Amino acid sequence: MSTKQKWWHNAVVYQIYPRSFYDSNNDGIGDINGIREKLPYLEKLGISVIWLSPVYCSPNDDNGYDISDYYDISPDFGTLNDMKALINEAKTHNIKIIMDLVVNHTSDEHKWFIEAKSSKDNKYRDYYIWRSGDKNTPPNDLKSCFGGSAWEYDATTNEFYLHFFSKKQPDLNWKNPQMRQDIWDIMNYWIDLGIGGFRMDVIDLIGKEVDLKIKENGPKLHEYIQEMYENTLKDKDLLTVGECWGANPDIAKLFSSEDRHELSMVFQFEHIMLDQNGGDKWNLKPLDLLELKRVFTKWQIELKNEGWNSLFWDNHDLPRIVSRWGNDKKYRVESAKMLAILLHGMKGTPYIYQGEEIGMTNIDFNNIEDFADIEAINAYKEQISLGYNEKDVLKSLRTKARDNARTPMQWNDKANAGFTKGKPWYRVNSNYTQINVKQALADENSIFYCYQKLIQMRKENPIMVYGDYELLLPKDKNIYAYKRTYQNKTWLIICNFYEHNVEFSLNGTGKILISNYENSCTDLTKGKLRPYEAIIYEWIQ
Repeated sequence: MSTKQKWWHNAVVYQIYPRSFYDSNNDGIGDINGIREKLPYLEKLGISVIWLSPVYCSPNDDNGYDISDYYDISPDFGTLNDMKALINEAKTHNIKIIMDLVVNHTSDEHKWFIEAKSSKDNKYRDYYIWRSGDKNTPPNDLKSCFGGSAWEYDATTNEFYLHFFSKKQPDLNWKNPQMRQDIWDIMNYWIDLGIGGFRMDVIDLIGKEVDLKIKENGPKLHEYIQEMYENTLKDKDLLTVGECWGANPDIAKLFSSEDRHELSMVFQFEHIMLDQNGGDKWNLKPLDLLELKRVFTKWQIELKNEGWNSLFWDNHDLPRIVSRWGNDKKYRVESAKMLAILLHGMKGTPYIYQGEEIGMTNIDFNNIEDFADIEAINAYKEQISLGYNEKDVLKSLRTKARDNARTPMQWNDKANAGFTKGKPWYRVNSNYTQINVKQALADENSIFYCYQKLIQMRKENPIMVYGDYELLLPKDKNIYAYKRTYQNKTWLIICNFYEHNVEFSLNGTGKILISNYENSCTDLTKGKLRPYEAIIYEWIQ
């Protein structure tokens, strides 16, 4: 095994979306002190890292991913002292905090942009990407990820600026060395405060070449990341993960091979895009299990010892996995556990999104007024303007909208799910009386304890962290089965992805290490799986 062992190889990361996690002062908005109150809960789960979605100052056009001050905390979430206390207090629970680094763009209310748009000869002008053109004709046809043109006309200087997201999120110009130095200063500021690393938002966009219409993986991307490493990460034992929607295994190796001195790992989204037609996330198609197996296996095999995988189903940009590819009604508990066992059995660092560990589901949206997220609202307007049927548009939004992940965390069956005593910033899922942390902790067979056990198994078993992966039963349309092998030990992970009984036949017997049913079979030659049944065996052949 050529992979040098790192602390984050057997870590499990828990993502917190602060606005929706826990409200300590009853203003309806989750906050930093709310997170501090829940550290014992997270320690009980067993996670070792919190990835904190942005808590910096922001006008909140895109829920904090539009940053107006990287050095201070949004008053919605507390103070800088609260943040320092969280970093230090988390350490007493054996938890590191990784910050969300959003440096592809800033808010248009950041002082750099306010200066940049004031005149063409301002020293901050070149911190952003400007092009001349007639005010009714954008410089080219690049599109924003949130719909419409990626160019916004600014009348003050009669030029367009680039924004790959909202027009209130102007893109930074990474070709400017002084701008890059300012980013290194920001990163070192947080590193000096004791954080454990960074999750880097849309990091594969920073090398963009707009005149060549290159968005992702531009020619200077890795040069910038290596410069970042030299100026901020070198000689520090930090976890860094880059969000890379355009990554394939070869690109991921460039980011995460140890000898390149870039990042620990990347988030790739190939598996997440399997239920859409082409590049349109709203154009739905059923998931093909054979495709899912092919994609996961490709990443497991190709990154083997030349990089590192991140493993995830959910995050703040994605719908709830139990509603998406599980069964959030009759088999909610079984399918949520199956999806957990399937993912956590693989090689890589697993990420859990808040509420995933109790099986939180998508929320029922009835009309466009129910949505708060700019992406969903813009998609609705665009699709209606193109003549799509409103019922079909709403079905797509209900299925895939980011709002599904952003409803308040369900702590108990009291008012507002125990999230706040005030008026929640966003509505609580009505199923909170049945699905909540209090209920999960009281039930020894809950989804929570399945996650807890998987996390503990990863800490205790090098095979789960470093074992080789091999897909089994590749043509089976119901079962996802694979084995892990390490130092003369073999584990079998086998999962029924659907709600009917299935049979399989493999050699030998299995000693059950974890299962989501009682009395799972141990004779693998006459194997049977019940709906969504999932088992990890020590395989005796």
